[in-house]
Amino acid sequence: MHGPTQLFTVIALVSLPTVMYGGYALMGVMRDRKLTEHQRAMFRAGHAHAGVLLVLALVVLQILSRTDLSDTTLWITCFLLLFGILAQSGGFFLHLLPNRGKLGGRVTSAGAVLLAAAVLVTAYGVA
Repeated sequence: MHGPTQLFTVIALVSLPTVMYGGYALMGVMRDRKLTEHQRAMFRAGHAHAGVLLVLALVVLQILSRTDLSDTTLWITCFLLLFGILAQSGGFFLHLLPNRGKLGGRVTSAGAVLLAAAVLVTAYGVA
């Protein structure tokens, strides 16, 4: 492993403790009952997506490191993964803000498109 896949693997591994802390924060939010049920659901969804997508990213990065894709393609794919994860999970957190539901939905959808592109490029590299 070298270059972008190594760097983004480190980024994903360092990011995991932030998701773990998010789980701790989620317990406090649930206990304090300061959010509405909708806000709690969005907090849960954002947190869950962040964790699952980081694990997915670690798998995809391992697969990418074994392909013959060019370094430029690897960099682009790694950035697609990173921004896809941030957008997909971050969109749910935008739902926590008043009057930001539509923006949150758009950001979450954009993240899904970026992640799909990264996975398709990875599949191409494997094939």
